[in-house]
Amino acid sequence: MSETHTPTDESIHDGHGTYDVVLLVEQALSPADAAQVRSLHSEIEDQVVYHVLLPLEDAAARIEASMGTLGAGDLMAAPALAMNDVDIEALRKECEDTSNAELKQTLAAIAGAGGKATGKVTSEPPVDALAALVTAVDAREAIILTRPHVVAEFFHVDWTSRARRKLGVPVLHLIEHENFDEQASGQGEGVSGV
Repeated sequence: MSETHTPTDESIHDGHGTYDVVLLVEQALSPADAAQVRSLHSEIEDQVVYHVLLPLEDAAARIEASMGTLGAGDLMAAPALAMNDVDIEALRKECEDTSNAELKQTLAAIAGAGGKATGKVTSEPPVDALAALVTAVDAREAIILTRPHVVAEFFHVDWTSRARRKLGVPVLHLIEHENFDEQASGQGEGVSGV
């Protein structure tokens, strides 16, 4: 039976137990991203374990996006372009393969930065999958790493805002491929936390 911990009765500096962190990532982490995440936990003496969630790229969204790049005139002039001409199963398989490769790259980046990580690709809504995994591993914190989403951030419908409303642990939002200095100085998209 696994040992559980509560933040109030177990020190994270005694070298016993684990400090579990759930990472929700939108794309593969670079080695620099992984090093930044690891640096956040450098003073914790318990073993830090990262549990990575990477949402499965949505094949339907890719089709819609590619259809959206065609102008209305193009659609009217090219009626032969129909959804049944698109091999949906092949596109779904390509999306699965891409997501699995990005997860593998992320786990390798974390290991390269000296971290221990497990992970999975999920087809669940990202914040629901995050909440379930935080509960399942009794995580001490959650970190969400995304590409910049100016519009979503403005309307507070992004993953971080939704996760803060749903979880009972600190949630840190980092922008991928920006270092801490860029995020804090305003040169990049920014960093936010609770």
